Amino acid sequence: MEEIQVAPPKIGEVRVKIICTSLCHGDISFWRSESGPFSFFPGIFGHEAAGIVESVGENVVEVKAGDLVLPVVQRNCGECRDCKFKGNACTKFPAASLNAMPRDGSSRFLDKDGQPLHHFLFASSFSEYTVVDMTHLVKISPEVPVDKACLLSCGVTTGVGATMKAAQIEEGSTVAIFGLGTVGLAVAEGARIRGASKIIGIDKNLEKFEIAKKFGVTDFVNPTSCGKDSVSQVIREMTDGGADYCFECVGSTSLIREAFDGSRQGCGKTVILGADLHGSPLSIHPLEILTGKSIMGATLGGIKPKQDIPHLAQKYLKKELRLDGFITHEVNFEDINKAFDLLLQGKSLRCIIWMDR
Repeated sequence: MEEIQVAPPKIGEVRVKIICTSLCHGDISFWRSESGPFSFFPGIFGHEAAGIVESVGENVVEVKAGDLVLPVVQRNCGECRDCKFKGNACTKFPAASLNAMPRDGSSRFLDKDGQPLHHFLFASSFSEYTVVDMTHLVKISPEVPVDKACLLSCGVTTGVGATMKAAQIEEGSTVAIFGLGTVGLAVAEGARIRGASKIIGIDKNLEKFEIAKKFGVTDFVNPTSCGKDSVSQVIREMTDGGADYCFECVGSTSLIREAFDGSRQGCGKTVILGADLHGSPLSIHPLEILTGKSIMGATLGGIKPKQDIPHLAQKYLKKELRLDGFITHEVNFEDINKAFDLLLQGKSLRCIIWMDR
């Protein structure tokens, strides 16, 4: 733990008092990255959180002091062509760095010696206070408990959103999910809500299977128990030719290929939700695409944060979206390393980290 200075917000920015944050696998991946464009040091990690607006900069009209807000990785200005039309890749600041404020590329953090610290994914929520650009902030109803609201900042929204926006699963569809972490289970929850007839969960951790049933998973595949058959072969047999929708939620090029092979000929859609930071290439023959199968990626599930996250919050309040089961542990901020240990050991889905409890 270290004392830092957090500057006041500039034009279009908001200073947020973080109430609680949680640990995502994305934090682990970037933390482990020792070189390349994803290596930021020294910096402040954390990107899934909920907090209260402490102060606002000039030209900020969407929120005011006291509002409950969520920082989000995916920008949503609501003004550019992409925000107004199809897709969710906001292009208001096309050259924005992942480790600085998007408008001017500078930092709002100084360490105890007055040296700047890197931002992380436009959030830096492992801090009692942070500064977030308004395009990366979503106002949410105060009726939503703050720990449940925190879940909608990244992981759960990515999974549930992918079923509704990126894949647009139809009722009666068959779904295969590679990886039953928080994102994968959120895909299952979204598929359940959309009325999927069969939801197959693929994971090596047998303990995940009982948990997954609570989120709508109907069938399970342990990759280590498939014998000579590949996972994709097993999925094709279970779905009479292939799953209508396959979701890769781990971040492995080999699993993306397996998911694609397990999708249905002529109409199967594979959605990539995991990030492979190693950049391993994916090889697919053009004829495999020509026959009707497709593959796509979806940042934050393809949703537009400012309009879709409040909608998901309402689904929770109406008891249509189940969030409670994703929270498996809670710790105080000074015990944040316990959250890392639990996630690395595969013992937690989301560990809520309380700043001042």
